[in-house]
Amino acid sequence: MDLAITPTRLEKSNAIRALAMDAVQAAKSGHPGMPMGMADIAEVLWCDLLKHNPTNPKWCDRDRFVLSNGHGSMLIYALLHLTGYDLPLDEIRSFRQLHSKTPGHPEYGLTPGVETTTGPLAQGFANAVGFAMAEKVLAAQFNRPNHQIVDHYTYAFVGDGCLMEGLSHEVASFAGTHKLGKLIVIYDDNNVSIDGEVSGWFTDNTAGRFRAYGWHVIDDVDGHNPMQVKDAIVTALQQTDQPSMICCKTLIGWGAPNKQATAAAHGAPLGDDEVALTRKKLGWEYPAFEVPDSIYDAFDCTTRGAQLESQWNERFASYKEAYPELATEFMRRVNGELPNEWESESTKAINAVGDSAVATRQSSKIALESFGPMLPEIIGGSADLTGSNLTLWSGSTVNDNSNPQGNYIYFGVREFGMTAIVNGLALHGGFIPYGATFLMFSEYARNAIRMAALMRVQSIMVLTHDSIGLGEDGPTHQAVEQAATLRLMPNLSVWRPCDSQETLFAWKAAIERRDGPTCLLLSRQGVPQQSRIQAQIDQIANGGYVLVDCEGVPEALIIATGTEVSLAVEAARSLSQAGKRIRVVSIPCTDVFEAQSEQYKDAVIPPNVSARVVVEAGVTAIWSKYAGPHGRVLGVDQFGESAPAKDVYQLFNLTTDAVEQTVLQLLN
Repeated sequence: MDLAITPTRLEKSNAIRALAMDAVQAAKSGHPGMPMGMADIAEVLWCDLLKHNPTNPKWCDRDRFVLSNGHGSMLIYALLHLTGYDLPLDEIRSFRQLHSKTPGHPEYGLTPGVETTTGPLAQGFANAVGFAMAEKVLAAQFNRPNHQIVDHYTYAFVGDGCLMEGLSHEVASFAGTHKLGKLIVIYDDNNVSIDGEVSGWFTDNTAGRFRAYGWHVIDDVDGHNPMQVKDAIVTALQQTDQPSMICCKTLIGWGAPNKQATAAAHGAPLGDDEVALTRKKLGWEYPAFEVPDSIYDAFDCTTRGAQLESQWNERFASYKEAYPELATEFMRRVNGELPNEWESESTKAINAVGDSAVATRQSSKIALESFGPMLPEIIGGSADLTGSNLTLWSGSTVNDNSNPQGNYIYFGVREFGMTAIVNGLALHGGFIPYGATFLMFSEYARNAIRMAALMRVQSIMVLTHDSIGLGEDGPTHQAVEQAATLRLMPNLSVWRPCDSQETLFAWKAAIERRDGPTCLLLSRQGVPQQSRIQAQIDQIANGGYVLVDCEGVPEALIIATGTEVSLAVEAARSLSQAGKRIRVVSIPCTDVFEAQSEQYKDAVIPPNVSARVVVEAGVTAIWSKYAGPHGRVLGVDQFGESAPAKDVYQLFNLTTDAVEQTVLQLLN
């Protein structure tokens, strides 16, 4: 069936509502209320203002759209389907079903047009801040007079839940400080969350709060009045020196006669009877999942999108003629390609490491000094621990409002916000971003680290002060279980290097890893540089390798990681002098080591050698598979103590003598 005349805005919005309620009803689960409540706002933005090309969802100068309140995923699926993305109606019918492109919450890399995975509330908002930051920095680095090749906006939809999360405070404050004028956030102020009307637990003056952050705020917008919505967004587009917050009053489940404006519309299907009544109230006379051709035609953005991209291509061609080297560098970066000289120069830097005993956090700075000049796309900073994390290298220029092209960001005490912003920088493209804090405070950032792993984006976390070696700061700051729990996270690569050479290699691996995040766990205390031949240096790439070997078949293995490798080497040296055949295995990265062939792993850790001692200053359970049924793990299965690092290691029996005696006990 078709409409006889050009569809009205309301009819287009009702198409979104119908698809949303039909998909949720068919799936027997989902959240119909938000898509129905925000349909009028979404129709205006996507049809009139959003710069996008459905036939090329990865066009680099597209506007970014983030659905931070991702539980309302049918809103973005309906928009993508209707505007011409590769998301056919069968995928809408398969909402929330196995292997569909329409999962319960939007997933980056699965659905064309979805810019980030959302669902954990406020993380999409934080990613959007990262997108806007990336646009601002990239524009400052590459745009030239009369050549604006980076010029796009970031839009984010947020709900009451997003703004209740503490993360929203962190990133909103950051965005206001950095005057991210290309960021426009639209707040769905519907006064309802899962537990009901939010007036009992959320009475913030949201407009006042965001003005206090330095945002441009437009409040009291009727979210069901398209002209008010459009006027507000157009006004926000003109405010280039402040991020904008548009507060829209809406009714959750708009159009559902018995459930509109109630929690009943939030997180459950409306029910067959209510769906039928809603169709009648909306005047939507079409069966489930049927949309008239005229509405498809009115939504279709493929022609306009192709024209927008073609116009950009013409501008870029002019830019390339005027600035050929910059144009080549721009395309290299947005395509995620490393410089031609990367492999040879990075390898040379690793092989040139000196023999000084330094903390691996200092080795990390050496890595930045070595690799940074080759990689102008490296950008990052610390959550108020710059001097401790040692992330400010000689090529750093501070990013602030007087220097928007700077590559070093002072994130402030915002570990969660920093990490989610780093994810946004990575998702945007054109950068290799990193954030830094103490390993203990990865606990604040854990959900953002998990989201990076889930999305398989290249976020790098520099996590220093990695163990009880933190010493006098005591158990509140001493990481014990953090290394182990991070290693349990799927698709997260966790490196805990033992010296400068392993640290530089860990950085190299993180820079080359395009399909997931990396955590670098680094020491506060100094560690000796280990001696290696070239073959051993090359084997660091395997995540685990033989660092010290013996003549013939080893009697015992000492397996260690990080700062405890030096204890293993010293113990092996002493035992060897006593006539024992000892092999030391360094495992700086368990996930990379586990990805090797069984043949390689058995060559490093021979199955027939049962006397094994594993050493790490952290919880022991994760190492039992390497110790085997007859081995021992020396570690820390309780919280630490406040004392000088040497005394704390002594307290927990993490000494050369303890390692040596444990080996002898196993051999006797």
